[in-house]
Amino acid sequence: MTTDLAAFAKEKGVKYFMISFTDLFGGQRAKLVPAQAIADMQEDGAGFAGFATWLDMTPAHPDMLAVPDPSSVIQLPWKPEVAWVAGNCVMEDKDVAQAPRNVLRRLIDEAASEGLHVKTGIEAEFFLLTPDGEQISDPFDTAEKPCYDQQAVMRRYDVVREICDYMLELGWGPYQNDHEDANGQFEMNWEFDDVLRTADKHSFFKFMTKSVAEKHGLRATFMPKPVEGLTGNGCHAHISVWDAPGDAAKTNVFAGDGDGPTGEVGLGEQGKHFLGGIMKHASALAAITNPTVNSYKRINAPRTMSGATWAPNTVTWTGNNRTHMVRVPGPGRFELRLPDGATNPYLLQAVIIAAGLSGIRSKADPGRRYDIDMYAEGHTVTDAPKLPLNMLDALRDYDKDTELKAMMGQEFSSAFLKMKHQEWNSFVSHFSRWEKEHTLDI
Repeated sequence: MTTDLAAFAKEKGVKYFMISFTDLFGGQRAKLVPAQAIADMQEDGAGFAGFATWLDMTPAHPDMLAVPDPSSVIQLPWKPEVAWVAGNCVMEDKDVAQAPRNVLRRLIDEAASEGLHVKTGIEAEFFLLTPDGEQISDPFDTAEKPCYDQQAVMRRYDVVREICDYMLELGWGPYQNDHEDANGQFEMNWEFDDVLRTADKHSFFKFMTKSVAEKHGLRATFMPKPVEGLTGNGCHAHISVWDAPGDAAKTNVFAGDGDGPTGEVGLGEQGKHFLGGIMKHASALAAITNPTVNSYKRINAPRTMSGATWAPNTVTWTGNNRTHMVRVPGPGRFELRLPDGATNPYLLQAVIIAAGLSGIRSKADPGRRYDIDMYAEGHTVTDAPKLPLNMLDALRDYDKDTELKAMMGQEFSSAFLKMKHQEWNSFVSHFSRWEKEHTLDI
């Protein structure tokens, strides 16, 4: 049954709704709507000028309307008089094909038409910095190996506890929080769910984490590599496919104990081919999973202070081994370790479905399983592709992958490539301090 947002407001004491959408660059956009006006907005949507956000539009385009999806509504635990609701972007009564949430919704429907319902869980890592973003906020967080540091996590207890309390209140099923591998870095985990719900939660989690950090006089960042020499922010995705959505799911269609390297780690035929699609399109999907210039300072990083980057640089898969791009930690699921903190919550899930469906349809083989330590022995792997070295290479790989582009949608792909190339051109036109320090006297 569809939630009546006006009734929701009356029951919960909500005074304002944030009707939110996410643009191509992952920017979260919203209008603040008084509860007295929400009934009309639920019907018609809130109006936006698409050109004023990171969407491929001009000032001449008509109004873009964000029509709230009432199933996504979340009352802000830290400000209960406000509720957040994800919007689906519409223009002239048609879905905006380039809008990330619409890209994901279309691919969910496409997978469902083949009896496949993808569920994912994500591990969103973030740093807590000083308000200017220049330093780690905790001056005592200096250990060489700070991962799981008991003292460090308790010094940021007030922030971590508040976010976790809110997730408990929202029924997300949070189950562990820790200090991660870099100084000043944290990770908070909650239960996996259907991909659209996971994407909405991921989007809200970023908003919530930044808001709570600001409340405590800190700055939370999901930037892939915010501190030189330290481990970057990953956003690992745990992927499984089921026979039905939500609580109706009974059978994990990935699970199996067949022959060969995938069967040995608990993936059946569907799981094998879905994984094959991820491997087949890996270099191209990096444009989505690692979407910024800074992203490639994480996946192509030299050894960090802790001794490992915990990020891949080669297209390989394995069993329960964290040094590869894909890890199969147990039967019926696998972990994609490529994405970073800058990935768009909706496009991440969309590209996973797109690559996986491609693999199932073409019966793609994931190739050889490597069980070596890639950080120590990766140089011995000579027949696996390297991941892109920079954002431009990733965009070129995406552009060449006509199948993945079509799966993601031609209108979306065209807009994404156009705007990301503009971003790259802006980056390479920028003059840095490094250039002057190294070439001024040549």
